[in-house]
Amino acid sequence: MPKPRNQQISLDATPYYHCISRCVRRAFLCGTDTTTGQSYEHRRGWLEEKLLALPQTFAINIAAYAIMSNHYHVVLYIDKKQAAEWTDIEVVERWHSLFKGNLFSQKFLRGDTLDSAQRARLQMIIEEWRSRLCDISWFMRILNEAIAREANQEDQCSGRFWEGRFKSQALLDDAALAACMAYVDLNPVRAQMADTPEQSDHTSIKKRAEKAKRATQANHPNQQVKELHPFVGNPRQNLPKGIQMRLTDYLELVDWTGRVLRDDKRGAISQNAEDILTRLGVDDSQWLTMASEFEQCFKTFAGNEQRLRSACDAMNYQRASGLGDCRRLLG
Repeated sequence: MPKPRNQQISLDATPYYHCISRCVRRAFLCGTDTTTGQSYEHRRGWLEEKLLALPQTFAINIAAYAIMSNHYHVVLYIDKKQAAEWTDIEVVERWHSLFKGNLFSQKFLRGDTLDSAQRARLQMIIEEWRSRLCDISWFMRILNEAIAREANQEDQCSGRFWEGRFKSQALLDDAALAACMAYVDLNPVRAQMADTPEQSDHTSIKKRAEKAKRATQANHPNQQVKELHPFVGNPRQNLPKGIQMRLTDYLELVDWTGRVLRDDKRGAISQNAEDILTRLGVDDSQWLTMASEFEQCFKTFAGNEQRLRSACDAMNYQRASGLGDCRRLLG
């Protein structure tokens, strides 16, 4: 049986998680139904707009995403420190942007007086909401419910639109994170929906590439796409919050990988891409395997052996899940 979600997520092990949600009943998230000829491409915009808006409410950032015909991928960064720094009123305002709240929270926002018992009860509720606002299960729930309601209304039907349980994988180190992001960004290329990464509609790689072309300093975090988790440069002291890689290096690595996958041959690895892979501790053949088959390569966890064992110990696993695959690809 699948493990409960709280046994798959440990923010002490990693704040990065790869999530996949798929449709049921042969439903179309996007694309064109070859049987009826009806196009659902507009739904891709629904999902992208909602996905990029939610980080304004949650303490969760988006590192990568790709919206496909009957499923989508997203790599999430959970910022627990940010949630802890919110004031009580910030938490209530954020929660009220999603739900009505309750009588106590409504009175609190209006500035009405609460007695000690009411205030104590509200404080407990606020801490619960604070926890939910940095929880990927709640993030995915809000996202999927909104799209399901719109799609069911358009299809004039009821019932489930998504599989009941989304898949998640913990990304335990930089190599796993980079490989997973490249896997997500290259989904349309592998599916022959686009020739190059920058032509892949409704993906993070297209957004990043378009912004980088217009920026004077593409690697500066303030000149990157504001809706996406930033690249902050190679590891160093006093590194700001973000992905530990230069954006231009990542774009070049994904471009090289996309050309190889599209052409169905190894090709020649560029010097810059080779330098990145050396720092990440993987060779080009391992990288291509992960970048094209990440879901199949790893189960719940992706990372080197040390990080994997630490994560499994923290979550009381009896054995290190997927140890053989992690040794083979990220040893």
